[in-house]
Amino acid sequence: MDKGENKAIDRGNEGEENGVERKIYHYPRVNKRERANWSQKEESFSSNVPRARRMSQRQRSLLIEAGIVAAIALVLILVMPALLSEFRLNLLGRFLALAIVALGIDLIWGYTGLLSLGHGIFFALGGYAIAMHLQLAPLAPGTLPEFMNLYGVSQLPWFWTPFYSVPLAAIAVFFIPALMAGILGYLVFRNRIRGVYFSILTQAATIVFFNFFNGQQKLFNGTNGLTNYQTFLGLEVKATQTQFLFYTLTILLLAGSYALCRWLTSGRFGRLLIAIRDDESRVRFSGYDPTGFKVLVFAISAALAGIAGAMFTLQTGIISPKAMDIAFSIEMVIWVAVGGRASLVGAVLGAVVVNFGKSLLSEQFPEVWLFFQGALFLLVVTVLPGGIVGWWHEQGMETMRILLRRPKQVSTYPSLEENPEVQQEREGL
Repeated sequence: MDKGENKAIDRGNEGEENGVERKIYHYPRVNKRERANWSQKEESFSSNVPRARRMSQRQRSLLIEAGIVAAIALVLILVMPALLSEFRLNLLGRFLALAIVALGIDLIWGYTGLLSLGHGIFFALGGYAIAMHLQLAPLAPGTLPEFMNLYGVSQLPWFWTPFYSVPLAAIAVFFIPALMAGILGYLVFRNRIRGVYFSILTQAATIVFFNFFNGQQKLFNGTNGLTNYQTFLGLEVKATQTQFLFYTLTILLLAGSYALCRWLTSGRFGRLLIAIRDDESRVRFSGYDPTGFKVLVFAISAALAGIAGAMFTLQTGIISPKAMDIAFSIEMVIWVAVGGRASLVGAVLGAVVVNFGKSLLSEQFPEVWLFFQGALFLLVVTVLPGGIVGWWHEQGMETMRILLRRPKQVSTYPSLEENPEVQQEREGL
């Protein structure tokens, strides 16, 4: 028993001697450090309970989304080859490759607010990277590709030599476009160039790259591009089984690109991108430097475009400067606009739907299908500004509910909302 407790007992005895009843309660002494520890534990416990619930709900939604993506991938790999002809399946593989670049466009335009009209550059760079390896794959070291012999080239250019290696060519597919985008983005974003001026600069860069590759007959075969591929990893490129392998690889890369974009846009990084899109000045006042984030997103978007270009080249059998045409870069933006900005599902859906429609219309109406494409873009801008996905969230779900005669979901008490007396009172107000 310490001195404090002895004093308390002595005071109690003094109270009894004076005839006054006192009740003395002895509480254990707790120092300030222990009190602070207990308060911190209580605060952490109370704050962690709702956070744990939120995390569990988020994990469930991510698991459901991952399951849906896996199911769609299995359907594309196992079911679609049995339903489509070899020609249509090859077209589907090309359109799925284009969906990868649409994801990159949506990442930089839909979430960050940077409208790039020059993604054809990065798409073509990825295609040229894999095409240079395909040109060298069947040749012995030191042997020149056929087009170089036609133009009188005596020695293989130094920058062609690394593309003998499959791993280096695979790395160059996404590294070279990301590097070019990083350099261009840093020069542009550090000077706070944005909006329509950024779009004009990317369009001007597209013209520069198009003219450069178009005029290099000795290095890249000029206007004709790189074609006539024979083998890849010992497999014949044009064989049906090899093309199905490219088709399957495209689906897996599309799923991986979707997962990457979902991871980037669902956390704190994604909220920061949206903040940059909505009010970049406020982001700067909050202590963040948007330059680094915009350069990073631009580089990731270019890397996705390079991967898409490589897979598209493997399935089409050719890459040329036409991929750097301004019209093709604008088409990429149309895919995202039709599907829905700031919606990864919309980007994939828009790329597949627009290109399938383009293919069908060009077959049925070869002379006027461009007018249909222009009308589609005008329809999206005027009637469906949110794209297909935006329309579904705003009006489509409500239309389906009415057609299926389902009750309207309410955020309050359903029994109170369905009460006829309450409804009569509302009508009388």
